[in-house]
Amino acid sequence: MAATRASLFLAGSSLRLAAGKSGRNRHVNLSRRMAASAERISAAETVTTSLIEKGKLLEEKKKKKKKKGRKEESELISNVYSNLEEIKEESRKTLKDYFQECKDLIIRSNDGPPRWFSPLECCSHSRDSPLLLFLPGIDGTGLGLITHHHKLGKIFEMWCLHIPVKDTTSFTDLVKLVERTVRSEYTRSPLRPIYLVGESLGACIALDVAARNPDVDLVLILVNPATSFGGSRLQSLIPLLELMPDQLFLSLPEMLNLVSGDLLRMGWENVVKGLLPLQPFGELSQDLTAMSSYLSVLADMLPRETLLWKLQMLKSASASANSHLHAVKVQALVLCSGKDQLFPSQKEAQRLRHMLPKCHIRMFEESGHFLFLEDNVDLVTIIKATSFYRRGKYLDYVSDYMPPTPYEFKKIQESNSIYKLTVGRVYLLSALLINMPLVDRLCSHWQFLILADSVSFRNTLFLIISSLNIVVPRWVLAVTSPVMFSTLEDGKVVRGLAGIPLQGPVLYVGYHMLLGFELAPMVIQFLMERKILLRGIAHPMMFIKLREGKMPDLAAFDTFRLMGAVPVSGPNFYKLLSSKSHVLLYPGGVREALHRKGEEYKLFWPEQSEFVRMASKFGAKIVPFGVVGEDDVGELVFDYGDQMRIPPLRSFIKELTEEVVQLRTDANGEVSNQDIHLPGVLPKLPGRFYYYFGKPIETEGRKQELRDREKCHELYLHVKSEVERCMAYLKEEREKDPYRNLLPRLLYQATNGFTAEVPTFEL
Repeated sequence: MAATRASLFLAGSSLRLAAGKSGRNRHVNLSRRMAASAERISAAETVTTSLIEKGKLLEEKKKKKKKKGRKEESELISNVYSNLEEIKEESRKTLKDYFQECKDLIIRSNDGPPRWFSPLECCSHSRDSPLLLFLPGIDGTGLGLITHHHKLGKIFEMWCLHIPVKDTTSFTDLVKLVERTVRSEYTRSPLRPIYLVGESLGACIALDVAARNPDVDLVLILVNPATSFGGSRLQSLIPLLELMPDQLFLSLPEMLNLVSGDLLRMGWENVVKGLLPLQPFGELSQDLTAMSSYLSVLADMLPRETLLWKLQMLKSASASANSHLHAVKVQALVLCSGKDQLFPSQKEAQRLRHMLPKCHIRMFEESGHFLFLEDNVDLVTIIKATSFYRRGKYLDYVSDYMPPTPYEFKKIQESNSIYKLTVGRVYLLSALLINMPLVDRLCSHWQFLILADSVSFRNTLFLIISSLNIVVPRWVLAVTSPVMFSTLEDGKVVRGLAGIPLQGPVLYVGYHMLLGFELAPMVIQFLMERKILLRGIAHPMMFIKLREGKMPDLAAFDTFRLMGAVPVSGPNFYKLLSSKSHVLLYPGGVREALHRKGEEYKLFWPEQSEFVRMASKFGAKIVPFGVVGEDDVGELVFDYGDQMRIPPLRSFIKELTEEVVQLRTDANGEVSNQDIHLPGVLPKLPGRFYYYFGKPIETEGRKQELRDREKCHELYLHVKSEVERCMAYLKEEREKDPYRNLLPRLLYQATNGFTAEVPTFEL
């Protein structure tokens, strides 16, 4: 079996050989290991069909064993979040470590053919983890993910390609080397995906390998791909480097001071800034000694001949990858930097999204070319938030889900980015449609556009809405001061979530506020107070778009996916309950979340029960809950009916709706109206949110009883009446809350501290 592994492995102080059949790390002489390369590749290519079948059987056994031994999700979450009060920043290596390990690696391996190595930090992955192959960019060291090794090593088996400084392997041969490894690993484990993470040059290799192997299950993550080399300023360096003496090149600081000519200086500045991200470079500049040592590493990493060779390779790599784009049909995620000094990466990302059929992009506006060396970028978080992590041929939103780490949750809590879409865009739209002075400033031809040019009006309106990127700051939760109540087993109502069952499966069924205003405080409080992660059943538009158009980019929903949302479907509901999860369900769906004027706190549930029988199958507890407070933070003044009376907006709504998956197409009544639109809300001085979770309803032991249609429907109506009762209770009792308005709460917190719990009405 060892013969089917990758061709070359490098041993060093912080590197290890990828384990063979024995699973032990072995340190061997580098030249001796290199000599074994050809034999390993040859053996990998002669694996027979019987081995493929054997691999498939092994994979099936692994899947069955995994399913049998899987722990309850609630138990896993509780263990991970056992000490939320002391969340520390996740340990990761730094830019200093990168340069130091590059220096060591160059000393150990300055020549010889390209080879694979596996970092020592990547030993903790499980046996069913997918394989990740990192393909480096212009530096060639293979250490571009050094700050991510620790986290990646927990969920991937990870190999990195190292291209020695003096190596002159052609781009075509690099593609063949990676292809042989991919074919070998696919033969060994045909049911697990192989991730190709390619940075600039590596992205071109990944694209060519994917084009040449359409039968292999590949997932591409392309970082500032060099397919845009044709529009790069680096092209102008090639003729200059051909004429430049080695002595001038190696004395980089003196060269920058002495050279004349803006073109040359600009080119070198781009190279240096591209290798050293702007913020870290600024910090390192305070320590001249350290910066000098890093520049010397750069000089060793990219001497003149090497840089010239790499630039010429980039040119051929770009041409080859672009000529094969039509054959790439696999999943692809393009990560692009807004301040990339080497390539026009943002423009290229948009081009690739239209060229590749399964391509998604994520923008990093403040980042430079070497994205993964920056402190604020976390590849594991990106992969989880984009739903790109899977262990099998198809994504399973339940078994493949990786909960956010405590530190990731802390970052979400601090940024409140879950409000990014729901609050920011609604408030903007209300300002545009209600505040005419603001309208006049933003669009001086508003009235003309409405009367004379409906297409221009629609496009202008959407351009203004979609271009704004509002993230409501952390104080939003503070000024709304959410207060939550739950019901104990004896029926007593208490403040807090003490009445919430800890053991799953639990199904939370309730009222959906306008655009889900209630979601963020509830999800955060459940995790903080009870160590429970609510898995929301969400509209498919958060996961997929039928076509590009007017809908917000899927990146707007990354936080929802990171926190465990799954697209609504019977199989996903079944899997969540079977894994004993805490499931959040809104039967009212889109119609309830996009209700009209005067419909606050009105339920829009289907006539027939949808969840009772499934809950009884697994003995899930059903917790009905009500939420009020949306009328205390905003007033709905421009709803669906108003917009449908304006032809441009009616067309806009139709286009939005056609871009998303339609639900309840066979339903009757108001609940079947699934039109997507952006309601106009007039903001108010923030009031307060109130949550009331009723007494859990047991379904354990009622499986046979609830097979009866009438009994099932009777329980369904009971749950609905309990939700209405919870909201009626809150609407009545909040009138007695002396701290319902913002000013009394601020005065209380000013006196008792802004972390103090604000009182509410007496129970």
